[in-house]
Amino acid sequence: MNTTRFCLIRHGETAWNVERRLQGMTNTPLNIRGKAQALQLAQAMKISDLQFHALYTSDLQRAADTANAIVNLFNEDAIPHQGLRERHFGALQGLTVVEAPDQQPQVWEAHLARDIDHDLNGGESISQFAKRVQDTLEQIRQANLGKTILLVSHGGVLDMAHRLARREALNAKRAASVPNASFNWLIHDGSGWEVGQWADTRHLEHVSLENIDL
Repeated sequence: MNTTRFCLIRHGETAWNVERRLQGMTNTPLNIRGKAQALQLAQAMKISDLQFHALYTSDLQRAADTANAIVNLFNEDAIPHQGLRERHFGALQGLTVVEAPDQQPQVWEAHLARDIDHDLNGGESISQFAKRVQDTLEQIRQANLGKTILLVSHGGVLDMAHRLARREALNAKRAASVPNASFNWLIHDGSGWEVGQWADTRHLEHVSLENIDL
């Protein structure tokens, strides 16, 4: 059986998410709500008895901390993988969507236009990013044929994975939502990718920060 199932999880919320600040490869931690979301998604996996064979995570703190909630509950190791890092946003990294047009107008315009060859002045172009994500997914798939794998990563990575699976143009506007701490499924049958259930946040509907020990 060569069907391989990937459950892609976006990290929990960070302060920079709330501020609409471009994080990229900046090592930002989860905020209080993000920690609660990570615990809630791990608990939802336990309740639903989700069976998985391996857990991979971006080595950036916000993803690794989200993965650790799963590690602690399931007593499984997380495998850090640099290929699962968010896109490097170059000169835009660390700026909010309000600051960026004023401080880096030309780079911001290239970003909005989705110029696939522009590296945002020292960052990663969309073409480079797409190749990295594609290569990483294939590398992990080849190492885990026929298994169910958890990947904890970032919004940009999950968006790119969705694009690649759907064969969407790299310069097209984002069509798929990728909420924090969401479950997103990709299936590979040995010949190609298929998108399964996407942007599933039902496990977060009743998150209560007051009732979770952080």
